[in-house]
Amino acid sequence: MKVNMMHGAGGEVMGELLQTLTKFKHNNAGGIGLEALDDGAVIPFAGENLVFTTDSHVVRPIFFPGGDIGRISVCGTINDLAMMGAKPIALSCGMIIEEGFDTADLERIVASMDEALGEAGASIVTGDTKVVERGALDGIAINTAGIGIAKKVVRDNGLVPGDVIIVSGTLGDHGLAIMAHREGFDLGEQILSDVSPLSGMMEKVHEAGTIHAMKDPPRGGFASAINDVAKKAGVCVRIKEEQVPLRKNVVGAAATLGS
Repeated sequence: MKVNMMHGAGGEVMGELLQTLTKFKHNNAGGIGLEALDDGAVIPFAGENLVFTTDSHVVRPIFFPGGDIGRISVCGTINDLAMMGAKPIALSCGMIIEEGFDTADLERIVASMDEALGEAGASIVTGDTKVVERGALDGIAINTAGIGIAKKVVRDNGLVPGDVIIVSGTLGDHGLAIMAHREGFDLGEQILSDVSPLSGMMEKVHEAGTIHAMKDPPRGGFASAINDVAKKAGVCVRIKEEQVPLRKNVVGAAATLGS
């Protein structure tokens, strides 16, 4: 098998790649490990549930309406922790930078990351930087890892019959914002990415009632995520199309593009 772009888009094709990437005999530190393929791992430590996750980020274009690679890199890891029921504490940041990358753009990215950290109440406390020769990378790639503490761990396999699916916002905004900006589509009205840290929202959700399962959608979006959690839980999920939350401008833009 040769790796192609579909292997990074979520769903069954990515699942095939993960079968190769997860063949570690040493894959669990006593709690929830790599074999669970959840949004993070859980490590019992000093009587607490220490949640640990990592995420690598590449995006083209690096800057887009509503966000940039820096904001995504922080929010992605914060939200993975939140989906496991954890309050984020600290993140690491590793950057691989292409020779010739503009330092002014680096400053924008760092400022964007810091803004997202402030929104989430977390900090980047350690990091690493590598520079590669021109042409070896498309600008910049960022990896962030994060730790948090969960009073109650939430898995992505806990759906039970009778559960209601709740999403954190309207669907399609982020993907369409990036695609339209990358391809130069004039959609009349600018569509903004909604990339944000959800840790504060998730704390309120836990206070409101019992949550059986949560999932941070991968690149395959909502469809990929809901299929994944349903398969893990062994349940069937019925989605009523008219109840899927979509902005009118996103629906219109998708129709224009033939989606």
